[in-house]
Amino acid sequence: MSIKKGLGRGLGALMTEEAAVTADAPSAQVSQTSGVQTLPISSISRNRMQPRQTFNEDALADLVASVKLHGVLQPLLVRPSADGYELIAGERRLRASSAAGLREVPVVIVEASDMSSLEIALIENLQRENLNPVEEAEGYRELSESFSLTQEEIALRVGKSRATVANALRLLALPDEARAMLADGRISTGHAKALLALEIPQEQILMARRIVDEGLSVRAVEKLIRRSTLAPVRPRAARPDLPASHIRDLSEKLHSHFGTSIRIEPCKTFANGKKGKGHIEIDFFSNDDLDRVLALLGLESDNE
Repeated sequence: MSIKKGLGRGLGALMTEEAAVTADAPSAQVSQTSGVQTLPISSISRNRMQPRQTFNEDALADLVASVKLHGVLQPLLVRPSADGYELIAGERRLRASSAAGLREVPVVIVEASDMSSLEIALIENLQRENLNPVEEAEGYRELSESFSLTQEEIALRVGKSRATVANALRLLALPDEARAMLADGRISTGHAKALLALEIPQEQILMARRIVDEGLSVRAVEKLIRRSTLAPVRPRAARPDLPASHIRDLSEKLHSHFGTSIRIEPCKTFANGKKGKGHIEIDFFSNDDLDRVLALLGLESDNE
């Protein structure tokens, strides 16, 4: 049995030579208290900090069949708790063992803090590529919020780049519906990153639905979002301060008084509360007609 060393500083040191595992020491505070031994399944509680929330039923059924045939080949990792033992790593193996009717499972018992437990569970799932993007991001957030770790510190512990951690955490800014689509694979991480360019949550949801309904590629989504964000902003609707019927009555009276067409554009109040300007247009058809209109206004033309 071997464990990949691509993440963190390895999980192998959590098990002894008896478990046939060799690797570098883990980054968290962990001390082994036993070699491989067996414990009753009933004495092991679920990991309350387990980052993985979804399990493929078909894959789990295959594992159940394997456990019935071959038993549990890799021991679970547990730590002592008030009621017995708490699982750190091996959630699928524990579920499969229970479903297969086993009463006991092989384990390695370690002393581990809450932070170490979460860190190990994260690393194991990342190594096995078991976490969906939302679960991975929520695991990073738990490390950040519960243990005050910076993105750089999280990256060092799980063997990822700081940019990878930062980009994963950004996905949690998406609205619930879009995150659910990402978690169950209806949209990809690339799609989700593209959605972040939209500032309004409802727009993100509508675009996510389009991705699913139309099978849009990431490039197509980026192109659509660029077009929408570069489109000119339409002015918000404005409301005339005077009713249309009153404007018509005034226009008719002025038309009768001046003997020419007159158009009135009333002041408007915009949705943001600001006032717009109004104006009046008076038609004239010659200089003499202009002098006539000015005279009716009580003005004299300077034109000799």
